[in-house]
Amino acid sequence: MNESKLLNTKLKTILAVLIIYAICFAFRALEYFVIRTDQTFFGEAFIHKLIGIGLMIAAIFVFRYRFEDVGFKTGKSFLDILKGLAFGIIVFIIAYGVEIIILAASNNLKAVELYVTAYSVDGGEQAKHTEFIFFVICVIGNIINVLMEEGVFRGLFQKMLSDKYKFLIAGIIASVLFGVWHIMAPLRSLIDGNKTVGGFIGESAMLIGTSALVGFKFAMMGKLTGNLYMGMGDHFVNNTIVNILHVINNEGKADNLTVIRISIAQSVSFTAVLIWYIIVAIRKKKATQQIPVEQQ
Repeated sequence: MNESKLLNTKLKTILAVLIIYAICFAFRALEYFVIRTDQTFFGEAFIHKLIGIGLMIAAIFVFRYRFEDVGFKTGKSFLDILKGLAFGIIVFIIAYGVEIIILAASNNLKAVELYVTAYSVDGGEQAKHTEFIFFVICVIGNIINVLMEEGVFRGLFQKMLSDKYKFLIAGIIASVLFGVWHIMAPLRSLIDGNKTVGGFIGESAMLIGTSALVGFKFAMMGKLTGNLYMGMGDHFVNNTIVNILHVINNEGKADNLTVIRISIAQSVSFTAVLIWYIIVAIRKKKATQQIPVEQQ
């Protein structure tokens, strides 16, 4: 294939990814700005994610992939999910530990409480739900979220892009799209008048950057394990734990240090996976170099 044809197929692949992304993003905007499911009894914007799962399945058939091709492999699924859950829990034990130490050192720690709220980056006051049904809704909502986001961004998009680009480039493109995906909440706050332009820019930059890095971490996990399941387990913990485990200060305010907690968790998590990825890459390179030329 000559360079012009190769470039053309690469551009077509990016265009196909962007079209699917735009459709998913449009349904996400519809739910956030019109339906506002996350502001109802459910406390979670899940409709567009169910639609996203449907679009992912449709795309798999359209592009003649198998579910295994996009990371839904059989075999080690349960074990890798457990690994992801354990990894996420360990990371957040560290993050919550640092947060608690900071508050305790300043004599500003009142309690650690278990109840359900909607996710909030800035730690704003939200309704507390302790009824069992809300924990069930939280878990189900986050399972839907993980299936959609991992299936679309680390599964479908990563596969489509990896067919034409190296892993690094494919991962960066998919991760940037994943970062922009998270702009919706601060944008709605800006339009609703609950956030200034400066606040919107600052929060959006933080969300896009952090989410892109997290997305690339999940992509590396997928590359290392050969499936989506460890990333799904870690992703589930990331989303769920901030919804149900809350640190209260002496003024009765919850999660004032959420940004610090998340920054610590994701920095530790990303660094650990990056080191793992580099070690595996070095071992593979050494193994390749040790193979006699006639056997390569």
